[in-house]
Amino acid sequence: MPADTSRSFRRLRPFVWLLGGALVVTAGIIAWQKLGPQPAPTQQQRWRSMGAMAIPVRVAEAVREELDLHLKALGTATALNTVTVRSRVDGELVEIAFEEGQSVAAGDLLARIDPRPYEVRLAQAQGQQAQNLAQLDNARTELARYRDLAAKGHVAAQQLSAQEALVREYEARRQSDQASVDDARLQLSYTRIVAPISGRVGLRNVDVGNLVRAGDAEGLITITQLAPISVLFSVPETELPRLLDAVRADPALAVDAWDRDERQVLARGTLASLDNRIDTQTGTLRLRAQFSNDDARLFPNQFVNVRLRVSREVAVTIPNAAVQYGSNGSYVFVVDAESKVSVRNLVLGASEGERVVVLDGLQAGERVVLEGLDRLREGSAVLVVEDDGATTP
Repeated sequence: MPADTSRSFRRLRPFVWLLGGALVVTAGIIAWQKLGPQPAPTQQQRWRSMGAMAIPVRVAEAVREELDLHLKALGTATALNTVTVRSRVDGELVEIAFEEGQSVAAGDLLARIDPRPYEVRLAQAQGQQAQNLAQLDNARTELARYRDLAAKGHVAAQQLSAQEALVREYEARRQSDQASVDDARLQLSYTRIVAPISGRVGLRNVDVGNLVRAGDAEGLITITQLAPISVLFSVPETELPRLLDAVRADPALAVDAWDRDERQVLARGTLASLDNRIDTQTGTLRLRAQFSNDDARLFPNQFVNVRLRVSREVAVTIPNAAVQYGSNGSYVFVVDAESKVSVRNLVLGASEGERVVVLDGLQAGERVVLEGLDRLREGSAVLVVEDDGATTP
């Protein structure tokens, strides 16, 4: 190569490398634009792409069934009778005849107060009564003798009258003595403290050996009746017309008491009574239900969920989970025979548990979408997934 040509090539070499690099960068940019991330599709494009494929969904069938409708409320179990047992006499507590938490019947012995002071008082009253009875017998004998003598004219009328007055005095004493004996015997009986009602005994407040008094405020124990038991609850005044109609039809409406989580029925009972006025502060009406509570599952002051059955209807129902809410009201996605969905507006009625009454817009036997709702639109093709995992077109 001539020397001048070699020098010219060396001078042009940087420009050649620069041109080559520019070509490589340009090719990379073009490739990136073709193969790199594309702009996000529009909502219309997404709907078109979804419409081209079947969307898996779970469905439920609208059924015509008999449905019990309830009023729900929070209630408190309340004992029908609660008694604080107190001593009626003063004295030393010598015996406790119950165990804490024990169930007792009316008349069972609970405790004993030292009876000896009251036995002495009874003996004194009986002795005084015997003394006065002897005086009465003697006065009556004297009166009979005076009457015989007065008939013969041997006794003045004044003496006879005095003897008759003395007999009446002793007869009055006899009544007073009998009252004293009865009172002493009654006080003695109070040394045996018995259960006034049947129920469950609480924790005792006094131990053996303590001196108890009739005026003690706390008392010895408290007895609470458990069977039967009542539950107090309130319903809004807006539900009053429906409630009154139900009570007129059946005064003993069925009431269920559920646990706090509403998973288990604790007891079944009936409506016992309604309050006579609405609470103006809360706008509610108080009601009382009564339960036999033979198994003692309800406990005084226990909070329960109450369900009061007010009516029984035959209607078309669907699961609550199938209902959607929009600007035009409530609606569902209905699956037709071609496995396509359509939006159907509904008129809903009362709700009970997991099901809701459909008043208008749906017929028994039609299928509504229960799961997979978020990807649906009018006319979407669906693939029904059964509970066992199988699919049906």
